[in-house]
Amino acid sequence: MEQSHHGAESGPKQRAVEVGTALLTLIFGLIVLYGSVLVGFGWGSDGPQAGFFPFYVGLIICVCSVINVVSGLREDPDELFAENQQLVQVLKVLIPACIYVALVPFLGIYVPSVALIVLFMVWLGHYSWPLSLAVALGVPAFFYVTLERWFMIPLPKGPIEAMFGL
Repeated sequence: MEQSHHGAESGPKQRAVEVGTALLTLIFGLIVLYGSVLVGFGWGSDGPQAGFFPFYVGLIICVCSVINVVSGLREDPDELFAENQQLVQVLKVLIPACIYVALVPFLGIYVPSVALIVLFMVWLGHYSWPLSLAVALGVPAFFYVTLERWFMIPLPKGPIEAMFGL
């Protein structure tokens, strides 16, 4: 017979995460509805107004969010969503990824990509520095040649690329 380890485990509860996420999506849906009302969500003489489709998408988001809140409240209040150590592992990826996204508008896509690949390979993957640097420089170079040169799709660039005339 398997014993429950709820007392020894710590971390956020499934119910709280489900309800919290549903409330956040409900707020998002309400913001969409509000914006749609501001720009007009009806049918004008020339067709649907700017907020017509977003209004109904926001309405669907709100209805589904309310359903998810009700469903979340039915969850076992003691069931764990994840243990704290599991959340730490997720944060080791999430925080650098968020920093990467925040840096792209200022530094372009290439320099932050090199830094992120090196960080993940050395810190989380425990790969050697030479291999990590080779991959970190090779991947953006591949995408530069493929996307920007062959397919002529411009990617965000920063001051470093400007110095090199890229």
